[in-house]
Amino acid sequence: MALYYTYDENPLLRNIIHWITDIIVVIAFAWFVVNSFMNQTVINGHSMSPTLEAEDMCLINKLAYDFGDPKRFDIVVFEKDDSSRLNVKRIVGLPGETIQILGGEIYINNYRLDTDGRIGNIALPGIAENPVVLADDEYFLIGDNTDSSEDSRFSNIGNVKRENIKGKIWFRLRPLSRLGPVR
Repeated sequence: MALYYTYDENPLLRNIIHWITDIIVVIAFAWFVVNSFMNQTVINGHSMSPTLEAEDMCLINKLAYDFGDPKRFDIVVFEKDDSSRLNVKRIVGLPGETIQILGGEIYINNYRLDTDGRIGNIALPGIAENPVVLADDEYFLIGDNTDSSEDSRFSNIGNVKRENIKGKIWFRLRPLSRLGPVR
């Protein structure tokens, strides 16, 4: 019976190579996941302030609505019908609901919506001054900073169809001082 013994002259080098290989595999996997199921966007303007500020870089979950429906207060990315530019707003009205803005407050089916301070007082109701009825595939979106937001209250945006919603904002990457999930 023969015993074989190999002498490893440089175990430190072998361990370093294994660590480097593991790190490369993890980075490649993370890149694949982010580019396949997520996307990133940089916030333009102040319409979502203070939740999201201009130049914040956020991750978009593109799968969020493949397995479920958008929910009230989700922050979503959408395209207007006539543009490929991405917009970011908060969902306040769901399909089949009637939205109206009276006295700076949002009413859904004649009941005041409690926004928990997410959305400021609305000085300009726009088309929602009169009741707006959403179709079965439409959402009513508003920016958190209502005085500086072009959103569903205005006819150039209007109600947003489900097919135009591209994903949900879920994580802020930049600035590092505000790194973390977006609520």
